[in-house]
Amino acid sequence: MKVSIITVVLNNKDTIEDCMLSVFNQSYPDIEYIVIDGGSVDGTLDVIKKHEAKISKFVSEPDHGIYDAMNKGISLASGDIVGILNSDDFYAHNRVIERVVSFIEGHQAESCYGDLVYVDRFNPNKIVRYWKSKPFNKNLFKKGWMPPHPAFFCRRGIYQKYGLFKEELRIAADYEMMLRLLYKFECSTVYIPEVLVKMRTGGNSKPSFYNTIKANRKCYLAWKINGLKPSMTTVLYKPLSKLNQYFYKTRSHKEPLNV
Repeated sequence: MKVSIITVVLNNKDTIEDCMLSVFNQSYPDIEYIVIDGGSVDGTLDVIKKHEAKISKFVSEPDHGIYDAMNKGISLASGDIVGILNSDDFYAHNRVIERVVSFIEGHQAESCYGDLVYVDRFNPNKIVRYWKSKPFNKNLFKKGWMPPHPAFFCRRGIYQKYGLFKEELRIAADYEMMLRLLYKFECSTVYIPEVLVKMRTGGNSKPSFYNTIKANRKCYLAWKINGLKPSMTTVLYKPLSKLNQYFYKTRSHKEPLNV
């Protein structure tokens, strides 16, 4: 089973190499690695070209934002499973893709997801937040829940059947995608109870009051455009559900668990 991993980047020379190395160091042998660059001018291209021999497909051209770049990558993918790893992120250990394939095949699922930790931008060993997920229950979406998108993988046929990211939703496009796939169309999924991805702080979705308000409006729109009705508390619960991520930092994430 081939796995396509897509990395999108724009002017991120300081972290792109860690991201790429975490893919190259995976134990799973059949990985198609796709890099979509938005026209970087800061030296990012030099870092990418240093590893060009290990990259399956590479595009560097202006785009209309991160979700346009992700859609380009998905359109180029030929793997059975697709995952997206942004240039600030890296896989938590070298068996992540092996685990993903094992869980999807073992549970005959259309998708899977795991946990994510936010780490200090300059000290990736320092955990800032722990996005602890949980076994899937579609009703959790009405309580503001969603799986961490960088730790979400799904079969490529699901994107072909139900569509790509809606770029107009911008910051909430990943939320809308998972709402559409997992809630509206009830694509089967399985939870991998371990940290799959480490995300550096200070990336595309910086926390702020303004961003929170903007994201909540877009999340409400995500329900509306899918012909769905959130509960009255859904939008309120969504930002509140993140608060415990700042306190849940103690669980070990170094060793993967058994299937």
